Formats: sequence, structure tokens, C-alpha cells
Amino acid sequence: MMPFGGIAAFILLSFIAAYMQTLTGFAFGLLLMGAVALTGLIPLPEAAIIVSFLTLANALMILVKGWREIARIPFLLSLTGAIPLILVGYVLLDLLASSSLAAMRLILGLVIIVSSLQLIFRPSPRKTLSSEPSFVFFGALGGIMGGLFSTAGPPLVYHLYRQPLPHSMIRETLVAVFSINAMFRLVLVTASGELPPHAIIWAAAALPGVLLATYAARRWPPPLSPAALRRLAFVLLLMSGLSLALPVIIG
Repeated sequence: MMPFGGIAAFILLSFIAAYMQTLTGFAFGLLLMGAVALTGLIPLPEAAIIVSFLTLANALMILVKGWREIARIPFLLSLTGAIPLILVGYVLLDLLASSSLAAMRLILGLVIIVSSLQLIFRPSPRKTLSSEPSFVFFGALGGIMGGLFSTAGPPLVYHLYRQPLPHSMIRETLVAVFSINAMFRLVLVTASGELPPHAIIWAAAALPGVLLATYAARRWPPPLSPAALRRLAFVLLLMSGLSLALPVIIG
């Protein structure tokens, strides 16, 4: 069982990650998984289960009012690609967890670094919506990452932010895709008999903080421009990713 100090640290990390997720539309799983990997509070496979639970809670609060803004066609096409590949990512996580912790840290670190760079070097928006197969393709890439670390964000964020859609529609669509991914991943974990009871306890302990962070970010957003928020998220993600990847590369 995690000591009280560890639980308190995990609750704080979950609060920060949920706050950033609500403001930007992604980063919850990336920030929380990166922080967990750095601190060693929880084994990564179990942390991915907890992230799935908390992602669902965060998404439900956001979508209670925002579900009407979901871009339905991109949402459905992205899920078409994501759902089958979540299983592939989940199997890969099992293989890595049993063979190489260093490889897991390196992959997660590189994913986080690439994600942070997306916030700074954002692609130019298209004038027309991308083709339908492109949403399936990027959804599939997100599905692999969602199965691995419950962090389906980077490929989908890159693709959706290129679309000629309002920011609020992109944000709600991303959150909706992440919630379905998390739900399907939890079904896989439960069906495989790999749902540890203490993971539910840790998720329940962090849940009030996640709900509070989600409400606070929606009700009282910080007086920062979108560009400033992106820079803040960039710094947090980049530091986390470098801290994970560099020791493995140097070693």
C-alpha cells in the first residue's frame, strides 16, 4: 500500500494534470504518467489503469455541458481507427513491463517530448477538413499510445488542431475520444483479470481533486492567453520527458 505521503503527492499531481487537461483539451495522461514514472510512486502499468479511471471522470465533467460541440464525423472516424489498436498497445505494454523498464521510460519520455513540441510548433490550420482516412489513421496511432500508457493525445492533437474548427470544438472532440479510449482500455484490463483493487483505491483518492480541478478550470480560468497556457504546458511536459528519456539514453 502506498504511504500517506505518496497518496498526497499523487493527489496533487492528479489535480495539476486535470487542471491543464481542462484548459487545453489534452495533457492529463501525459503529465500524470510522466510524473508517476519520475517519482516511482506506482508501477507504470497500474498508473495507466488509474489514469484511465481519472480520464473518464475528467471527461464526464467537461462533456456534461460541452458534448454538443463534439465534431461528430472526426470523432467517429478517430474512434474507428483507435479501438482496434488499443488492444495492440495494451499487449505491447505487457511485453515491455515484463522485459524492459528502461524501454518503457524511454518510449514514454520521447512521446512526452514530441507532445511538448507540438504545443510550441503548432501546425498551420488547413482551409478544408482533412480526408476521412486521415482521421482513421491518426486515431489508430492514438489507439496504440492509449493502449500503452492511456495517453492517446499526441497524434490526435496534432491532426485535430490542423482542422478549420473552433478551439472549443477541437477540445471537446479530443476529450470525447480520450474518454471512449479510456473506457475501452478499462474493459480490456477487467476482462484480462489484471485490475488490482488498490488501483481503484488510488483512483478514488485522487478523484475529488480531479473533479475540483476540472470545475475550477472551467469556472475560473487563469488570466493567461492561450499562447501563455501552451508555453506553460510545454515547459511542464518537456522537463518531464527529458527527465525520463535522457538517463536511459546516457546510460
